Amino acid sequence: MDALGVVVNPIAGMGGRVGLKGTDGKVAEARRLGAEPRAPDRAREALRSLHRRDPDATVYTGAGVLGERAARDAGFDPEVVYEPASDADADCRATGVDPADAETTAADTRAAVRAFLERGVDLVLFVGGDGTAVDVAEVLEAVEGDAEIGTDDRTPMLGVPAGVKIYSSAFAVTPADAGRIAAEFDRVEAREVNDIDEDAYREGEVRTELKAVVPVPVAPDVQSSKQLSSGSVDSLAAGFAREVDDDRTYVFGPGGTVGAIEEELGIDPSPLGVDVWRDGEVLARDAAESDILAVLEDPVTIVVSPIGGQGFIFGRGNHQISPAVIERADEIEVVASEAKLDGIDALHVDTDDEAIDEELRGWLRVRTGRFTTRLVKVV
Repeated sequence: MDALGVVVNPIAGMGGRVGLKGTDGKVAEARRLGAEPRAPDRAREALRSLHRRDPDATVYTGAGVLGERAARDAGFDPEVVYEPASDADADCRATGVDPADAETTAADTRAAVRAFLERGVDLVLFVGGDGTAVDVAEVLEAVEGDAEIGTDDRTPMLGVPAGVKIYSSAFAVTPADAGRIAAEFDRVEAREVNDIDEDAYREGEVRTELKAVVPVPVAPDVQSSKQLSSGSVDSLAAGFAREVDDDRTYVFGPGGTVGAIEEELGIDPSPLGVDVWRDGEVLARDAAESDILAVLEDPVTIVVSPIGGQGFIFGRGNHQISPAVIERADEIEVVASEAKLDGIDALHVDTDDEAIDEELRGWLRVRTGRFTTRLVKVV
């Protein structure tokens, strides 16, 4: 790796733990609810992983929270090639906000990527979610779209996962994986960039749209596209419901499989949210992290289903089930149909807490039917 461009969307993923299912148009509300940025920490983790392997790499980035801070914290001496417009600086001076902390926009992301391409970078490493991936891909296609993927005329991109929902296959599995891949990759392949309508998502409807096909480094730790499937899980739900313990608090994650269990229990599930239930009573519906913690009573069971095609059980689409919530649980139940598991090589976790991730790794018994289970490894 000779040179790479690094751009960070500092607000990506802020809406997850407070139950907003995304941050598009919801930054002020997320902050009001107590959300804290997670993207800068994930950027530092990725860049530290890169620095351990290639400390002499040339890093181009944007000023302040756009990437400069994370790169310096990781040990690099980055070259800042893009700064926000001067009127933004004036606004900061008027309000007393450090310009490096100013809220950035999609236009800033696009402008930074254009500056990277002008300097001939070997890779664009971006930190965010699907929306950020779309911004990067649109610039790559506008500048280099006539060139064939896999040639030297197309610049690859790779995402550090920081958004709430990640449906694109242009992301590494974890931030550390992203840094390693950036340092070591030697070829690319065509991958999909997808996005969803966040307003519809908040209402429980998933509307995905293919936005671009882009070159992405080839590596086993690049995640697949999210697959949407609706196989019958009636027997699984019936079997689980029969064994429910009325003295337990159940935290039900998002998705159709878990939703089928809730319906079997007489609950109206929030399809893309988290519900908390105990002894026939819904204690919290479509809950944020704080709502969940407020109603938990021991013992606690968390019920989740892996994302089809990707295998994540924590860290994608269910940030409300945070490390603090996981620590309260003495039991984690993973449920999935046989068909869904057939499309998954392994299960993944990405909770932002390495100690908890490590504790969750290993062989896990996944419930696949009324009486059947399958051993699957969490890596």
